[in-house]
Amino acid sequence: DFPKADRQFLYVMERTLGWDVFPCENPISLSDPELRRFPFLYMLEVGDMALPPQELENFRNYLLAGGFVHIDDFWDVNEWANFEREITRVFPEYDIVDVPLDHMIFKIIYPIEQVLQVPSINNGSSGNPAYYGECRDDCPATVKGIFNDEGRLMVVITHNSDMGDAWEWAEQPTYPYDRSNYAFSFAFNIIAYAMVY
Repeated sequence: DFPKADRQFLYVMERTLGWDVFPCENPISLSDPELRRFPFLYMLEVGDMALPPQELENFRNYLLAGGFVHIDDFWDVNEWANFEREITRVFPEYDIVDVPLDHMIFKIIYPIEQVLQVPSINNGSSGNPAYYGECRDDCPATVKGIFNDEGRLMVVITHNSDMGDAWEWAEQPTYPYDRSNYAFSFAFNIIAYAMVY
C-alpha cells in the first residue's frame, strides 16, 4: 500500500475535511527516538509481527504517553493469534475488547452504523461481498481496541479488513465504492478521535 495509499489518503482527507495536513507519508520505526513526534500511527500486516525489546518498550511508552495506533490488514485466526501474543507483550495488563458501535470513534465525524469488511484490490474487484475476505473459512470484519485506565482508546484494530487497499485503489472503477467510502470515513473518525481524546 505504501506510499500510494498514504498519499491518496492525505489528499482526500485534506480535500474532504479541509484539514491542514502534511502532504507526504512519514514511515517510522517503533525504535526511532523521534516516535513521539507522531501522535498517530498506522500499522498493517502484523500477522507475523515480532517486536524486539527496544521496539516493544518504545511502543508501550509511546501509547502510554498519549500516542495512538490503528492496526489493519491482517486476517484469520493464525495471524490474529500472533498479533495477540505480541500486543499482550506490550500491554499485559490490558484486554483487547470489542469496540461498541455507540463509541465516539464510530460517530465523531461520520456516522458508522455497521462494521464492513474492506477487501484488497484483488478480492474487491470480484464485485461479490461473499469473496471480500482473505480467510479459508468465514472471517467477519471486527473492530477491537485497547483502552487505558482512564477509558481512552489507545489502539484500534480493524481485523479481517484491508483499509489501506481501499485508500490506495479508491479511484479504480472495479473497487467497490461502498467499501472505499467506509474506509475513508471510518479512518477520518479514527484520526479525529486520536487528536481530540
